Amino acid sequence: MKKGILRSTRWSRQVTKDQVWEEYPRPAMVRSSYYNLNGEWDYCFSRSAHKPEHFTGRILVPFSPESPLSGVERQLLPGEYLWYRRRVSRPSLKKGYRLLLHFGAVDQQCRVFIGGKAAGRHVGGYLPFSLDITDLLPGEGSPDFELLLCVRDLSDTSWYSRGKQKLKRGGMFYTAQSGIWQSVWMEEVPDPYIASVRITPDFDRACCRILVHMAGKEAARHSLTASIRPENDRDALLRDHPLAFPEDASSPALLTASLTAGRETAVPLPGFHPWTPEDPFLYHLTLETREDRVECYFAMRKCEIGTDERGLPRLYLNHVPYMQTGVLDQGYWPDGLYTAPCDAALRYDILAMKSLGFNMLRKHMKIEPQRWYYHCDRLGMLVWQDMVCGGTSYRHWFVTYLATLFNAFHLTIPDGPASYRLLSRREKEGRRQFYREMKTTVRTLFNHPSIVCWVPFNEGWGQFNAKKAADFLRLLDPSRLIDHASGWFDQKAGDLASLHYYFFSLKIRPETDRALALTEFGGYTWHIPQHSYSRRQYGYGKYKSRSSLTEGYRKLLTRTVLPAVKKGISATVYTQLSDVEDEVNGLLTYDREILKPDADTIRQLNQALREALRP
Repeated sequence: MKKGILRSTRWSRQVTKDQVWEEYPRPAMVRSSYYNLNGEWDYCFSRSAHKPEHFTGRILVPFSPESPLSGVERQLLPGEYLWYRRRVSRPSLKKGYRLLLHFGAVDQQCRVFIGGKAAGRHVGGYLPFSLDITDLLPGEGSPDFELLLCVRDLSDTSWYSRGKQKLKRGGMFYTAQSGIWQSVWMEEVPDPYIASVRITPDFDRACCRILVHMAGKEAARHSLTASIRPENDRDALLRDHPLAFPEDASSPALLTASLTAGRETAVPLPGFHPWTPEDPFLYHLTLETREDRVECYFAMRKCEIGTDERGLPRLYLNHVPYMQTGVLDQGYWPDGLYTAPCDAALRYDILAMKSLGFNMLRKHMKIEPQRWYYHCDRLGMLVWQDMVCGGTSYRHWFVTYLATLFNAFHLTIPDGPASYRLLSRREKEGRRQFYREMKTTVRTLFNHPSIVCWVPFNEGWGQFNAKKAADFLRLLDPSRLIDHASGWFDQKAGDLASLHYYFFSLKIRPETDRALALTEFGGYTWHIPQHSYSRRQYGYGKYKSRSSLTEGYRKLLTRTVLPAVKKGISATVYTQLSDVEDEVNGLLTYDREILKPDADTIRQLNQALREALRP
């Protein structure tokens, strides 16, 4: 595998085989039972779908084999299989308890075996899945068992969702990664147990609506107790390391309510404390049955489209016009690719942008580990969440070059069956898989208050029937905004007229019902050799110093973006948070060591953007 110049960050040395992603992977639903399976596993690349007789070496999970931190640095190709093996200590389960095996994400298709027996399979490289492995465990006298995983990844040779991954990376496409890239862990649960929780803040009625689903024997109609109180500093520690805190040490509840599994219950919260990026107030929710207990959290906030005093549609937060100033966030790292080296690195990106006056991140064509969203919830950062794009090979002459020209003249085309071929969506199963993943994405991330907008399609990449997708999202989640077609190929659906501005002129045409958003712009480059991945430079507008880049940024904001806010733009997304491989258009270098533009200038301009929204 060809190596880039830059392959590490300040956090790389903190990662060892005995210290790798130890934090609890699912902080929005904490249970005291937790067995972390990150660390060294055996691995083998093979051309056979049958278990290999010998394994090649050791790989550090949860880093993909293509990444430096994995210790492998080898690309999994479409015709190959990647095998993982680990001996796992057999927990001594309480009578009637079950053992669940959780994977944060495995790219792209996998089969799981316990002691040589098939435990389950999963398709899709970005979403978590769980398996009940209790009945496959060896007898109580066995000290351990074999956990085996077989992975395939077709990457960009098929229609599966893949984001910005490409086997032949370059420009705005990055190193393809594969295999396990989020935490692997186990937990003991009673039977029945709390399987999922859906918490919907009802801002106008001063209540939260709670829906709990249980799994196991006699799960239906099971009764629960809900206890609500403000979150505190101890809760943050609990969500990192739940085993360190006894269950009976929690603070007194603000209120309690009785729930029934499978039925949504409205729990009143009179005089509630709203959540905003400036004041990210969280409520702690404990759910208990006779045998089970989980610690959750939620927040009270409302996002909607409203009309300001000048009659322009605007983004509103908690019934107040709210200017969202954001950056595009690809979530790539030189040492871990899709996987940040550690939890502190995830927090660093969020805090770095917040310190510059940004209040929103657009998570671009990637779904992060749950801990990233938790940090956005806790630290106060709005999130626009892209669905991960897919489809067969993109026709760049159409979806990039010709579409950019169409966009300059406010032209579009329908994205129905007649356009499936041009937009790389001919395969019916690929379209079905996209809908399955869209549904699972919403279900997985629903409880995170930081997420205020869903983005199903970007610049036509794998786009199809975007209006139907927006309607489907509205059914899944009526509480959030929808940017149905970011950039171009607008089908006049969703809540936003979404503009990308890199070339030509920015033409503002306010609409009656949809707010205007500048969802990508800028992309200005400054290549710093000692902190860059390669010698190549990809971006829009080249600069050679901090002062010249800062001046270019200032002119762009003052001459183009600020006047556009006065005309109706309600959200801005600068490209981008950090450099990624050949793309050197980040505010931060790829290793996160250098902030390229002047920090004070960025803060002042973000403040000016917020003030421009005021009458």
